[in-house]
Amino acid sequence: MKKRSIKVLTSVLAITLIGGVFVGCGNNTKKDSINTGKEISGSITASGSSALQPLAKAAADMFMQKHVKATINVQGGGSGTGLSQVAQGAVDIGNSDVVAEKKLKGDKAALAKDLVDHKVCGIGFAIVLNEGIQVDSLTKVQIQDIFQGKITNWKEVGGQDLKIEVINRGKSSGTRATFVEKVMDGKEEADGIGTTQDSSGAVQKSVQATNGAISYLALSYFVNEDAKKGIKLIKLDGSEPTIKSIAAGKYTFWAYEHMYTKGKASGLTKEFIDFMMSEEVAPIIEKKGYIPASALK
Repeated sequence: MKKRSIKVLTSVLAITLIGGVFVGCGNNTKKDSINTGKEISGSITASGSSALQPLAKAAADMFMQKHVKATINVQGGGSGTGLSQVAQGAVDIGNSDVVAEKKLKGDKAALAKDLVDHKVCGIGFAIVLNEGIQVDSLTKVQIQDIFQGKITNWKEVGGQDLKIEVINRGKSSGTRATFVEKVMDGKEEADGIGTTQDSSGAVQKSVQATNGAISYLALSYFVNEDAKKGIKLIKLDGSEPTIKSIAAGKYTFWAYEHMYTKGKASGLTKEFIDFMMSEEVAPIIEKKGYIPASALK
């Protein structure tokens, strides 16, 4: 009887020890799976559209706060620059206000074939005047005549006797390309009229400082009321330059904002583009004056 009791006790202890080993393995496995989760790290650069730059920078800052080992550099330079640089492999993301096929033409047309488009949001633009000009609305035809040098004084469109000072964007600007397409109906501006600025910020300051000035800017630049000082946003063909008018299909001077990659996005580049299009960034899109893609028709 004694021997039998000892055998039973030995068996129970053995089972307990084996069970403890398996429980221990189970705990270790769970701990290891947590520790081996993918950590987002690395460094990428996005360049291009100065109109998209404020949103891209804000999203990049949010992303880097969440993923401290990741670095995302956001640069301007214009849509044409961003598209050319990403196509050549100089940057990871090319930001653009226009589709690559419309911007990369001539000897650069072949570069567009390797690019993959990611529409991250929409953006509206406004015709802007120096606040001293006594004009509140212009038609597309009037704007075309101004930028082609056919109308040179504000009195010709209902304003005061004042010379019109045209402020334009450079050839690489996606904002300019959108202006030519949506407002100029494909007609090129006349050469040698007014001045040319290389960024939206420079346009903003020039319009504020120049008596008689006219130009065009993204609505995102006017989220801050201080940015409107010295500037007047006018109606285009009778429609207000607002996100509501754009969503209703009444105001046509707007475009999608694109993030292009050379080939399919992967690694940190994909993680960041996915983040840009996530629900987490959606409130920032509206706060910064952009338009969620879901609101556009």
